[in-house]
Amino acid sequence: MSQTVTLAHYVDGKRVDAAATLPSLNPSDTSDIVALMPDGDASVVALAVDAARRAFPGWSATTPEQRFDILDRAGDLILTRRDVLGRLLSREEGKTLAEGTGEVVRAGRIFKFFAGEALRNAGRFLDSVRPGVEVTAIREAVGVFGLITPWNFPIAIPVWKTAPALAFGNTVVLKPSELTPAMASALADILHEAGLPAGVFNLVFGTGAAGAALCAHADVDGLSFTGSQATGARVATAAAARQARVQLEMGGKNPLVILADADLDRAVMCALDGAFFASGQRCTASSRLIVEDAIHDRFVDTLAARAAALKVGDALDTATQIGPLVSQAQLDKVQSYLDVAPREGGRVLATGAVPGKGGYYLAPTVVADTTLAMRVNREEIFGPVASVIRVSGFDAALAAANDGAFGLSAGIVTQSLHAAQQFRRRVRAGMVMVNLPTAGVDYHVPFGGTRKSSYGQREQGFAAVDFYTQYKTIYSWA
Repeated sequence: MSQTVTLAHYVDGKRVDAAATLPSLNPSDTSDIVALMPDGDASVVALAVDAARRAFPGWSATTPEQRFDILDRAGDLILTRRDVLGRLLSREEGKTLAEGTGEVVRAGRIFKFFAGEALRNAGRFLDSVRPGVEVTAIREAVGVFGLITPWNFPIAIPVWKTAPALAFGNTVVLKPSELTPAMASALADILHEAGLPAGVFNLVFGTGAAGAALCAHADVDGLSFTGSQATGARVATAAAARQARVQLEMGGKNPLVILADADLDRAVMCALDGAFFASGQRCTASSRLIVEDAIHDRFVDTLAARAAALKVGDALDTATQIGPLVSQAQLDKVQSYLDVAPREGGRVLATGAVPGKGGYYLAPTVVADTTLAMRVNREEIFGPVASVIRVSGFDAALAAANDGAFGLSAGIVTQSLHAAQQFRRRVRAGMVMVNLPTAGVDYHVPFGGTRKSSYGQREQGFAAVDFYTQYKTIYSWA
């Protein structure tokens, strides 16, 4: 068993002690308390926002090279400590060691990418329609950003929100998930060590009350949120009430279409990876497998057999392929869908073995014989569960893929160039994968969806500048 750390808020460049009573448990072994954190309230949020507001003029006035140096150094520190941080992430969130270390590496790369973006932030020079007048449109920092992040990517998502905010001269107050506070605390330590000035990055721990206070604070100029649709709607309402910028990522019910001409091995690989790895706790997970009739039975049998062979176990065991779910509440939620599926006509193919008591384990599960109306095909389950929908052909598959309220990621497995092109153009999703899992995206390109999956401007890559900066148009007569 590893040591339990006691966490404190990070405000204005220093730790702010408070009673740390909320435990963060190791989901592989619930007798292991990873950390104890304080439950912040509106008063500590106010301190953090005030620190960010006071730091903003100085930080926004720094040169792009100064910001580059700090963000690049933060990226180097993360990459140098990938093994230690990866182990902490896997212990606290439940990802396998390979997945945890991979996420840490991604976070380091994101910092280094946005270090470069600080240097590439460009405006435009235009000739006016009036003689002798010149027009310059420049991008400038917005102000203080409140960032509310989930538990399923406890360093990558905080970083992909924090890095662009800082790169373009904004200051930040981060409220991470109460399930993974130790990873957020490690991020604060790294930014401090990288030389970030006091008040530019602030960290407040807490449950819903802390998040609500951050959303309501009058000095927060923008909010970026990743989480559920219900909470996202409340964040949007709070932002609209005081005309703050808002960006929401709220999940998916992602379809993977498998046509009759698909290579069976590749189709099963895409489904296995997209549906079950990271214990299915990815907003881009392949949760709906839409399979053409001619290949359906072979696909289901092969997928179930391959899923059964996956080793479920302790995230810190290097032989583990599927770790636990993050919490008892998450396990109970996923199990509730497996209870209701047979009552609605689904055939649950529970696969594989799980360890004994001590963790939130669930074997990868295929639910066959489902229809579009079933809850397993309409609601985000967020666990290692994939439902299968049988269709007659491409048009029926496309219609099934476009059914429902979500529109984050969608994929197709086919050897037909025509089918792939038609799917790419006609599917209602923000990201489309051809002969690839629906999960697994790069950090230097836009991330986001359509319909109720996303709201506001895109995250990540070259698109991030649109949310974290605003244009100022300058007219000059000489």
